[in-house]
Amino acid sequence: MNAIIVFGATGGTGYEVVKQALEKGYLVTVVVRDISAFNLVHKNLTITMGDVLVAATFEEKLLGTRAVISCLGSGRSTKPTKIYSEGIKNIVEAMVKAGTPRLICVSAGGLETNKEMGVFTRLLVKLVLQPILKGPYTDMRLMEKFVTASPVEWTVVRPARLTNKTATGKYRTAVNTPLRKPFSIARADLANFMLTIIDAPETFGSIVNIAY
Repeated sequence: MNAIIVFGATGGTGYEVVKQALEKGYLVTVVVRDISAFNLVHKNLTITMGDVLVAATFEEKLLGTRAVISCLGSGRSTKPTKIYSEGIKNIVEAMVKAGTPRLICVSAGGLETNKEMGVFTRLLVKLVLQPILKGPYTDMRLMEKFVTASPVEWTVVRPARLTNKTATGKYRTAVNTPLRKPFSIARADLANFMLTIIDAPETFGSIVNIAY
């Protein structure tokens, strides 16, 4: 079964996931609030209108899918939000109903600080990013808490600072442990990694950090 469904496809990371998944031969469904906001066209792509905060608008779309890739985001807003926690709660509950086993969920590397980051990155995250992004980060933590307690085959992916650079195919990952001196990762490489772990049981039930 090579059908997947992507949430947050209008964002930079979600768009890369969809594009690369189609190139790899997946059957892809995207759930977006505004169909006109998504401009990819492909014979294996289904674009459907739905709201992640209203489960009834997308539940049936999960039937027959192998995996969900969640790239939910609040855009550039730094205000408090519920898009991550409420959205993932609805997604997981719909997955259980539909029998969809696999969930890959994008979070953020800046949720926690540790000595492996190095002094500069640790101070940048703690003194700049975490205060500025307090609203979204608070909700991301709730999202992670819900995912890690869920019954599905989940993986939470925490990327370093995201860029729009081209893919390199060369990046570092660390499963359930911090990465040393993470700084950035291209959305294209993040998307590539998430697609490679759809059928990677060694990542099930794990939080994976990724960076160059």
